[in-house]
Amino acid sequence: METPKTQQQYINDLSISRIREKQRQELENLTLATQPIKTLTYFVLAIVQCLQRLFTKSGWLLLLISVFIGSIGILVITTGSPYQEHVHEVVNYLRFGLWWLALGVASSIGLGSGLHTFVLYLGPHIALFTIKAVQCGRVDIKSSVYDTIQLYSGPSWLDRNCTAFGPPMYSSLEGSRIPLTSILPQIQLEALFVGIGTALGELPPYFISRAASMPGSKLEVMKEFESFSAEDHNTVMATHMKQIKNWLLSHSQYLNFFSILVLASVPNPLF
Repeated sequence: METPKTQQQYINDLSISRIREKQRQELENLTLATQPIKTLTYFVLAIVQCLQRLFTKSGWLLLLISVFIGSIGILVITTGSPYQEHVHEVVNYLRFGLWWLALGVASSIGLGSGLHTFVLYLGPHIALFTIKAVQCGRVDIKSSVYDTIQLYSGPSWLDRNCTAFGPPMYSSLEGSRIPLTSILPQIQLEALFVGIGTALGELPPYFISRAASMPGSKLEVMKEFESFSAEDHNTVMATHMKQIKNWLLSHSQYLNFFSILVLASVPNPLF
C-alpha cells in the first residue's frame, strides 16, 4: 500500500509532466504566422533579458563608451568639423556592412526560402560586376569598397562607360578571360558579410534547440530516433537510414558558428 507521501510525489510528478507537455506544445505552436503578438513579445523580453545580463557584466561601461563615441560622431557631423569627410566615410562603411549582414540574417530566419536574398541582391551584384569587369577588361572599377548594390542606391560603375576606367588591363581577344582569382577579391567581402549574417541568424534556433534538449525535454527528432525498433533492422534500407541518422546526429554538434560561416560565404562568390 502506497503511503500518502508516495501518492503526493506521484501527483507532483504527474503535474510536472503535464506542465512540460503543455510548454512543449506551446513552443511548437509559437510562430510569427500563428501567434505574431505573443512571439514578438517573447522576443522583446528575451532581448531585454540578454541586455540585462550584458550590463551586469561590465555592460554599463560598454554603453557609456558607445554613447560617448556616438556623441562625438554627431558633433563632428553637425558642426562642420574638418574630420567630417572621414566620419562620412566611416558611416558609408558601416551602412555597407550592416546592409549585407542584414541580408544574411534575413536569409536564415525564415523570411522566405532563403534563396531570395541571393537571387535579388548578392547574385545580381556578383553577376553584374563580373560582366562589367569582362566587358571593360579590368577589375578595379569600384570607386570604393562600399560601391555596391544597397537599399536605395546602386553601384556607380554599373552605367559608366568602360573608357572612364582607363585602358583594359586584360586582353579582350577571343579565348582570353579575366582570372577568377582577380574577380574573387572584389566581391568576396560582400559574400563574407552575408555568411556572417547567416551564421548570426542561426544563433536563435541554436539556443532554442539547446533549451529544448535540457533534461526533462526532448526534441521530436530525438524521440523518433530513439523509437527505432529492432524489427526495422531487418531491411537493408532501414539499416542504412539508421547509420545515416546516427552519423548526422554525432557530427551535427561540431557545426559551430565558423562552420556555418564558411558554408554560407564561400560557395556564393564561386557560384
